[in-house]
Amino acid sequence: MPLTALEIQKAKPGEKVVKLSDGGGLQLWITPDGAKRWRLAYRFGGIQKTLAIGVYPAIGLKEAREARDSARRLLADGQDPGLVKKTAKTARAISSATTFAAIAEELLEKKRREDKAPRTLEKVEWLLGLAKPAIGSRPIAEIAATEVLDVLRKVEARGRLETARRMRSTIGEVFRFAIATGRCENDPTGALKGALVTPVARHRAAITEPEEFGGLLRAIATYDGMPETTTALKLLALTFVRPGELRSAEWCEFDLDTAVWAIPAEKMKMRRPHRVPLAPQAVDILKGLRAITGHGSLLFPSVRSPSRCMSENTINAALRRLGFGQEEMTGHGFRAAASSMLNECGRWNPDAIEAQLAHIEGNAVRRAYQRAEFWEERVRMMAWWADQCEEMRGSGVAER
Repeated sequence: MPLTALEIQKAKPGEKVVKLSDGGGLQLWITPDGAKRWRLAYRFGGIQKTLAIGVYPAIGLKEAREARDSARRLLADGQDPGLVKKTAKTARAISSATTFAAIAEELLEKKRREDKAPRTLEKVEWLLGLAKPAIGSRPIAEIAATEVLDVLRKVEARGRLETARRMRSTIGEVFRFAIATGRCENDPTGALKGALVTPVARHRAAITEPEEFGGLLRAIATYDGMPETTTALKLLALTFVRPGELRSAEWCEFDLDTAVWAIPAEKMKMRRPHRVPLAPQAVDILKGLRAITGHGSLLFPSVRSPSRCMSENTINAALRRLGFGQEEMTGHGFRAAASSMLNECGRWNPDAIEAQLAHIEGNAVRRAYQRAEFWEERVRMMAWWADQCEEMRGSGVAER
């Protein structure tokens, strides 16, 4: 006799599984823990089988009967309902593993295993996150160039031209990874070259004239903020490393006796270890800083937590406070300033300057030559540069 909704609702568990029949093989199994599960008993190929339909009340009586009727139609057509359900589940799992979001996550995991710089990973993850709401759930093999273009155009419409350009490249990397792993056959981003507005190249703001740079150095000397911030600005001027490399610097990387700062590969943009010769002025500054932060591991700990380094905004905020707008000078601008003046003076081999800037030479033999031949020149160059900074700070004029 068919079940009723009230009968199902009032049914109580027993010491063993209680089975209530609705007819046509449909049963409601009530387990001792009180759970109620729909099951369909059927025979296929002379073998008694059971098909799980779902849990009550998520699957009500009406839905359970519809599932039973669908299974009976499959049986009439010579198909095993259990096998059909298993095949569909496998297909869904495969489909889920081939979505853009799933493959993007695989690519990110690959980059993590390759020990990419944390900042690089953050940027890639952020760019992919902008694309996922629109195409993340789509099977990657079905995504057309027009869909990707629509995602990029929305970013472009907000005035983020450079972000849209980088997104196209990053999305293309996901497609190429999918091609390499056999989950799609083409990269639609290739067809989008020229479809986006080309951003106008903007160089990081930097003061590159000696007289103006001297004014900057004098302003830094009068900075009345945190002493750690003043020190960071002075060291950026003397070492012209990337701001992130300075902010994350640890005392264990410094040998003040030999005047060398050895930056490990994992902190470098190009993932190669880098050595910085320290001029006597830089060593003196570091000795003064050690009295302030030498009790911890970081040279520039955050004011909020000693285990975290200074915020990336601190240096630029200090420059703004000193009166230098973002179109005039940035923390990264110290690199351009040093590079410009070192090259213009004509004293130093351009390759030695590039080596000190940690710009990677593409030729492996040339890289090895740089490491072997330019260290002594770089030591002399960094000492000369520190003397020049002192001269510029004093008079605003330096040797050209």
